[in-house]
Amino acid sequence: MPINDFAIIESTLREGEQFVGADFSTDDKIEIAHSLANFGVEYIELTSPCASPTSLTDCTLISNLDINAKVLTHIRCHMEDAKVALDTGVDGIDVVIGTSSYLRDFSHGKSIQEIIDLAQTVLTYIREQNPTIELRFSTEDSFRSTKDDLTNVYQAVEQLAVVNRFGVADTVGIATPNSVYELVTTLRNITDADIEFHGHNDTGCAIANSHSALTAGATHIDTTVLGIGERNGITPLEGLIARLYAIEPDYIRNKYDLHQLHELNQLVADKVEIEIPFNHYITGLTAFTHKAGIHAKAILNNPETYEILNPNDFGLTRYISIAHKLTGWNALQDRASQLGIKMDPKTLKAVTHHIKAMADHKRITLSDVDELLHQWADNNYNLDKTEDSSKETNNRNKQKQN
Repeated sequence: MPINDFAIIESTLREGEQFVGADFSTDDKIEIAHSLANFGVEYIELTSPCASPTSLTDCTLISNLDINAKVLTHIRCHMEDAKVALDTGVDGIDVVIGTSSYLRDFSHGKSIQEIIDLAQTVLTYIREQNPTIELRFSTEDSFRSTKDDLTNVYQAVEQLAVVNRFGVADTVGIATPNSVYELVTTLRNITDADIEFHGHNDTGCAIANSHSALTAGATHIDTTVLGIGERNGITPLEGLIARLYAIEPDYIRNKYDLHQLHELNQLVADKVEIEIPFNHYITGLTAFTHKAGIHAKAILNNPETYEILNPNDFGLTRYISIAHKLTGWNALQDRASQLGIKMDPKTLKAVTHHIKAMADHKRITLSDVDELLHQWADNNYNLDKTEDSSKETNNRNKQKQN
């Protein structure tokens, strides 16, 4: 199905709290909630109010903030958890229970029939207490559960006609895009309700799995800023945005305030005391950095040759690295133009050879390149002498190899 109608359930304040470096204060949570809402996520998911006294206080407080996002909380399939969650004033409650043999045997200890009975009781109670609350039911460790068990559980809950959304969770990151597509398709054949996917990134498939879920008919994807969460975390917000922007850029530009993304990333990175990874989607230091000469030439002619994402749409700029042996004269010409330096093609190519020769023997910086460009432009370098020097350098390198 076309991916043009979906919602993000942003779980930095729930799943993200499970990240080893996360210890959000109440003020931190409020600041992050405002930043997420300003970016435009449709939902903000909070830690269960039963987790701690502060979790209860924060859940109630954030539920009453004046923000343009629905506030959800995530609870176990327990009657007492449901009662506490209902009292917080959240817009929605996400109910979850494990269905794999691992979790049935070593976590809650219930059979599939007991899971069905409990789910029916808790979900019916929540709906009776609040007919308008948004209610989700999800199985935990869905991809290590059998298809028959999942089908029996989902069908039993579907017959209640009380939930707005069903969830599937790749709790340990074992799923593949194919298995996600298959399970979501199976669930779509059972219900007309919305479908949510929660994917962990233990094996690096979270973004691809989320995309596959959407193509199979899912309507909601769980994310966290920077992908933080239990172990390696879940689908990173930025990665999902990058993946979907590459397919439908106009839709994503209109749906979210993309210029807010870097500030949001930096905010959360500061709170959990980590650096934004250098290769992170969109906001990483090297996300829009080009180095190879042939890349630089093409980028300068048309950025779409080597960029599927437009950095300008995210309030960012591309950077062409030129202080290295792979540099090309097109990139140096662009840098010279930035510095207001005019240089004829012959001289420009000569200085390019000079920079390459220097970079073969030592690390150089942009300041070194700028200084050389100025010196060559001021005729402080003898062209013939430099060409001879470059030849001598090449000859010495050949001798070393022999």
